[in-house]
Amino acid sequence: MGKSLNAKYGMKRVINASGRMSILGVSSPSDTVMEAMKYGGQNYVEIADLVDKAGDYAASILGSEAAIVVNSASSGIALSVAALVTEGNQRKSERLHQDELSKNEVIILKGHNVQYGAPIETMVYLGGGKLVEVGYANEGKAVHIEEAVSERTAAILYVKSHHAVQKNMISVEETWKIAKDKRVPLIVDAAAEGDLQKYVCYSDLAIYSGSKAIEGPTSGIIGGKRKYIDWLKVQMHGIGRSMKVGKETTFGLLQALEEYGNKEDNSEQEKEMLQALTPLGELTGVDVTIVQDEAGRNIYRARILVNPELAKIDASNVVDQLRNGEIAIYTRDYGIRQGFFDIDPRPLQADDIQIIAARLKEIIGGE
Repeated sequence: MGKSLNAKYGMKRVINASGRMSILGVSSPSDTVMEAMKYGGQNYVEIADLVDKAGDYAASILGSEAAIVVNSASSGIALSVAALVTEGNQRKSERLHQDELSKNEVIILKGHNVQYGAPIETMVYLGGGKLVEVGYANEGKAVHIEEAVSERTAAILYVKSHHAVQKNMISVEETWKIAKDKRVPLIVDAAAEGDLQKYVCYSDLAIYSGSKAIEGPTSGIIGGKRKYIDWLKVQMHGIGRSMKVGKETTFGLLQALEEYGNKEDNSEQEKEMLQALTPLGELTGVDVTIVQDEAGRNIYRARILVNPELAKIDASNVVDQLRNGEIAIYTRDYGIRQGFFDIDPRPLQADDIQIIAARLKEIIGGE
């Protein structure tokens, strides 16, 4: 039905080889998750009760004192910042961008102030915070954070992401120690991370995407200390009103969370799937290798390196042609300026890998 609906509305078939990316709808939830969403959509609940009960259920899985379901990990950043700069005060929350706040600075390592589809700093400012960058693009030390803490510091924000600089950056565990020593709340943006329990152990508020590793509907989860989650709930009557999450989404996410603990590790099967692309290495100017995720997750991808002098085409042109074909094929393109792109096997379905291989052979090999 999905492909026929694409045609009905004049949209191409899309093959997602880029990973769980927001521009393509992130992930494809299971049938049982969609059934839970249908139930949620077709039945009435007391929303305040759903917020509390869903948070309790999520917290039991995260291992946190409390939790709340939000509409995205991105909004989770803004809401977490808003909670901490207002300290849950209702008037301050309602007048977030009108009244001056005496304690609104959010410290972040310079290498963590990334663009992930929107700038991290935009979400901080949306939450009423003022970003204070510390360290350097290629170096983030404990002392950089420690010396930036002042009476105006509301929080420290640590970004655990492949988007962030990995080299010479202190760990989340080291940052947590600083936060505790300085008695400053720590927010960890762990949107795409698969270890749902780890980051609540090293933060006051940990933010996860509900639609990436968890493979639920578009949503987010924030788990952390009960005091801060209570402060965050106050924001639902402020900027959070524009970020409210529907009952159908909440039920779908809870089902995805329930299933997440039973998911098998498919990394070996995914690596095996990528072997279908290794014959492309026989094409002139093409090298194919299997690489692990930059952030150290148990995710493997095929890296296609294109030598433009030998192949008579560069990597940028290849991915443009893939994307603009009759079937739109999206690859992971962070290394395009270095002459390579990656194929992420996790979202691939049915005959996708064969179509990718054939299309690459056609574009690069001229067949």
